[in-house]
Amino acid sequence: MKHIISQLIDDFQERNLPTPVLRTNIFSEIKGKADVVIGMRRSGKTWFCFQKINYLLKKNIPQNQILYLNFEDERLLGFTVDNFQEILDVYYGKFPENKNRICYFFLDELQKIDHWELFIRRLLDSENIQIFITGSSSKLLSTEIATSLRGRSLTTEIFPFSFLEFLRYHGLFVDKPGAFSSKTAAILRKAVKDYFQNGGFPEVQNLDPDKKTEILQGYIDSVLLKDVIERHQVNNITAIKHLVRTLMLSSGRKFSINKFYNTLKSMSVKCTKNNLYAYLDHLTDAFVFYRVPIHTRSEKSRMINPVKIYTIDTGLLNAMSFRNSSDFGLILENMVFMHLRRNNYQIEYIKTGKGFETDFFARNPITNDVKLIQVCWQISNLETFDREYRGLQSAMEELSISSGTIVTWDDEAQLDNNIKAVPIWKWLLDE
Repeated sequence: MKHIISQLIDDFQERNLPTPVLRTNIFSEIKGKADVVIGMRRSGKTWFCFQKINYLLKKNIPQNQILYLNFEDERLLGFTVDNFQEILDVYYGKFPENKNRICYFFLDELQKIDHWELFIRRLLDSENIQIFITGSSSKLLSTEIATSLRGRSLTTEIFPFSFLEFLRYHGLFVDKPGAFSSKTAAILRKAVKDYFQNGGFPEVQNLDPDKKTEILQGYIDSVLLKDVIERHQVNNITAIKHLVRTLMLSSGRKFSINKFYNTLKSMSVKCTKNNLYAYLDHLTDAFVFYRVPIHTRSEKSRMINPVKIYTIDTGLLNAMSFRNSSDFGLILENMVFMHLRRNNYQIEYIKTGKGFETDFFARNPITNDVKLIQVCWQISNLETFDREYRGLQSAMEELSISSGTIVTWDDEAQLDNNIKAVPIWKWLLDE
């Protein structure tokens, strides 16, 4: 294994690094804590690390003070916890002068190695190394990090491109426009239409539609195989594939395991409810889907009411299922959810005492900023708009919140009761 590690170190030292599009996320980089980067496969975690490596090189940090290892490299298939010390032996054997310097270790998809946390904790305790870890499972964020590194890590979650990052990638705008002239608005309208259809996964930008669909569908296959089936020893492949398909179709809607269980039963597909709950946990751990609970102080009410389901990317939604115009509002709602999620809001949906619903009650746990948001494709559809408006107004009154927002496809208006309608192409630029 030492020979392979040596080869990988040499390969990185001779590598011409890519220059990725600038992501809005940043590393915390606090001494004595590991920086953990999490997110779905292919969302750009590795390139986010390359962004940091390029930054270090521009700060005149020699490349030999930087180590990058990808634990999904097939040459490391036989790597175990016993081989971690060999990384240090080989690295410092090549660059002994670095023993007296701060070094930067980037360890990609580290969760594949059992007991990885023991090595990381030892590095934090005994070496002058800033550690950056990536992983495709939110278990890195919750159970494993909390119990293994004992508060000695900081987490950055990477998503597919935000709308602003999408604009940067395609060379349209570097930063949020200072004003929305007719020309700027026309560019943004065209861009958000493409973003709505294609999503934000970096690899599929600029590909033809058929190839894009094939690659996005392959992402789901990869997540199912590597992050769910292999990781959790799932053997009921039929049930979990039906679950994925149903969740895709349920994006923006309420979802009940009990109802899905009965559907499987009617199809003669055997699976226990407990397993279905576990499968849903695995899929959310892998960042494909997100669950949004009802806003309530009652734990019983939270358990009784179904969650709403959202998918990480609209391009993925479009690739995995046929969509018609009646679904556009739900896809728009998915875009709004993901924007809130990217900006670290805790999100719930609301059902008021009068029976009205509001799509999003969003609270930022750091700033305590609260938003009430309703999503409506067009305010010219009076029946739909009236329902959404009354739902938002009811939630504002019940929660004593003074303002609300209706996000639309392309309508903008200042409405009564301190409610405003904002088009999605403008709202998505509100970081």
